[in-house]
Amino acid sequence: MELRQLQYFVKVARKQHVTQAAEEMHVAQSAVSRQIHQLEEELGVQLFVQKGRNLQLTSVGKLFLCRVEGILTDLERAVNEIHEYLDPEKGEIRVGFPHSLGIYLLPTLIASFRKHYPNVTFRLRQGTYNSLIRDVMKGEIDLAFISPFPEKHSHVTGDLLLQEELYAIVPQGHDLAESKTIRLEQLKEDSFVMFSEEYSLRSIVLEACGKAGFVPRIGFEGEETDTIRGLVAAGMGVSLLPEMALTEISVLQPVKVRVVEPQVTRSVGMIQRSGEKLPLVAEVFRKFLLDFMATKYRKGESSE
Repeated sequence: MELRQLQYFVKVARKQHVTQAAEEMHVAQSAVSRQIHQLEEELGVQLFVQKGRNLQLTSVGKLFLCRVEGILTDLERAVNEIHEYLDPEKGEIRVGFPHSLGIYLLPTLIASFRKHYPNVTFRLRQGTYNSLIRDVMKGEIDLAFISPFPEKHSHVTGDLLLQEELYAIVPQGHDLAESKTIRLEQLKEDSFVMFSEEYSLRSIVLEACGKAGFVPRIGFEGEETDTIRGLVAAGMGVSLLPEMALTEISVLQPVKVRVVEPQVTRSVGMIQRSGEKLPLVAEVFRKFLLDFMATKYRKGESSE
């Protein structure tokens, strides 16, 4: 059994298509098919079945994939550890993040970090709350920014970074656009532009509306803060967004208004896998991050 066979197997399993896997790896389709066939012969099992134009894992294939992904992840970590041992200030950090933190916080942190450690590279992966926790648990990323911060979790641990305020956003010309502060119940007759169900900001907004005594009427849904902002600015409804998601100025710009009753906030943290030491370079970044947040945000600085 060769390492190349395992790498090809994982890629085909993820793409569910030999041609697409071969194109992504820049090798011939016949080479991928041959390696998969040889792997199946050596194992004495069928790993894939044809379903239409795609390939699907058999039950034993799914079991094998779970183990192989762990092996390849451990191998990658081992190689990175050797590189870090030779040069602790050079290596790759794998970081996950939700879209709302990728607009301002993440780029600012990485830019500041690279001023001190210019030889460090980053591999970034955007995801939802559940997918980020899953990727950390599987060892596919070293660290993940996440919101809300999971105070208690059996498989991940981490550090609470800050509590961030959410603002109401309304279209230009809205009755409340000139207000300095509002009570959330003042928006109960408006249509809300909401995040899709897999996004944690949706549950935060729904909970806040519940505290204000109403269930929001959802007119539109989106998956990124830019989409939410644009729809609100275009007059499609109102919404609530974190302060850091409102730093950019765009052609279609909604009006942001502070909500005072109830005040709406979200926790933001950084997580890693429980019971496991971070790669050296990732630990350097984690400590840098904590110092950065302590000096910038916990002293009351705005993200604007």
